[in-house]
Parts: sequence; structure tokens; C-alpha cells
Amino acid sequence: MSYPERLDYPEARYHGDRGEVNAVFRRADRPPDISSPGGSTHYLATHESTGGEFGLYRVELGARSAGARTHFHRAMSESFYILSGELELYDGERWVTGRAGDFLYVPAGGLHAFRNASAEPMSMLMLFSPGAPREEYFERVAEVARRGGEELRRFRVRHDSYFLEDL
Repeated sequence: MSYPERLDYPEARYHGDRGEVNAVFRRADRPPDISSPGGSTHYLATHESTGGEFGLYRVELGARSAGARTHFHRAMSESFYILSGELELYDGERWVTGRAGDFLYVPAGGLHAFRNASAEPMSMLMLFSPGAPREEYFERVAEVARRGGEELRRFRVRHDSYFLEDL
């Protein structure tokens, strides 16, 4: 295989001569940042910790967990990588069953939804790019959803989540 002489890499953002010691390590046995009866979320890399480059979360959903209804994001893409179990993923046209090793990429504006319809728990990685401050969304969405109405719609829009039911 031949490669072009000039490759289109992003502009350099680090301009030092020797590199820096700035890596961040997170142990696998660290407890989740959010836990509920329906699952848990681990903040692996947040908007803050990556300088807004991306957000990476490990999400564990219990059996028959609702997930999220059909929505899209205007400012970021969202990706799903299944670690274990099964997850029903809506790709804007149809529902597909994702299993360990399966991946779904949703560009900005792409309709998508997900749910655990199986009788077993599942685990996945969710990647947002560029990184957005999603932690408040994860921490408060259930509480705000219980109240519903205009408050829920405003909360979703504040977090770049445009649900079809709100439009």
C-alpha cells in the first residue's frame, strides 16, 4: 500500500521541545461516579480532564434498562462501543443489536437511541467528541425527567440533546 507524501494531521498544539509529564491514569477498580438501580457511569475522561477534546464514559445498564429515546446532538458526535452483553441501538433508520466488540458512530445531527432490552446487564463505552461537560446531564437527567415539561426540554437543550418528542 502506498501513502501520500503529505498527510493532513491537525495543527500542532504542543510546541515544547522535550514533552511533558502529564498523563492521567485511572484504575479499573475505582467505584462508579454515578450509581442507580438501573446502572452506573464511570467518568473515564471528562471535558475538564481532556481540555474539551473528548469525553469518555463507561456505562453499565441493568437488564431491561430504558437508555435514551431518539435524539440528536448539534455540537458533538457520539460513539458506542459494546464491552459486554447486548444493547439495542437505533441508527436513525432501524434498531440493531450490538454485542461485545460492536461499534456505532453517530456524527453531529445523527438520530440515535439506545436501550438494554435483554434480561442481562450490559457494559459499553460512550465517546463524545469534542468533549462536552456531560456530567451534570448524567447526574441530573433522571431527576429533571421526573418533573418533565418545559423544564426537561430546557435541560436537554442546555446539554445539546434534542429529543424528537420535544420538537
